[in-house]
Amino acid sequence: MGKDSSMTTNDRSATDPPSITQVHATHPAWKTLSEERAAQAQLRVADAITKFAGSMKFVYIHAILFTTWMLVVEKSPWPTLTLVVSLEAIFLSTFVMIGQNRQGEFARKKADHDFNEQEQELHVNTDLTKQIHQLSTEIHAHLLRVGGTSTS
Repeated sequence: MGKDSSMTTNDRSATDPPSITQVHATHPAWKTLSEERAAQAQLRVADAITKFAGSMKFVYIHAILFTTWMLVVEKSPWPTLTLVVSLEAIFLSTFVMIGQNRQGEFARKKADHDFNEQEQELHVNTDLTKQIHQLSTEIHAHLLRVGGTSTS
């Protein structure tokens, strides 16, 4: 038997970079955005429609429905089919824009969060560098005093 090449979460090495799903699940900006979106019913509905419309299941259902409609239901399906497909395209493009807005909002919140974290880290590193410099200066001065008294 050949070894299965697919990896599960348990198979990941500690040094492997996190997946997008893991980043989203753990990033504070993502958690905040998810909580805000979960609180509003209209956004949950838009997210569900966007998720479904972006799936192969959506494609298969439409292929079957449109084929059935054209071959079985109507003798001249083109005018009605054109109307239905146009209306569906209008609504789907709106859901695509909603999804893009959501991605943009997440990117902005993540960038703001990451900027604040990096600024805090910069201040901590600057303070540590100053403390290391001060300790190094004190150790150097102490060594000069100790070295100066023992050689005299």
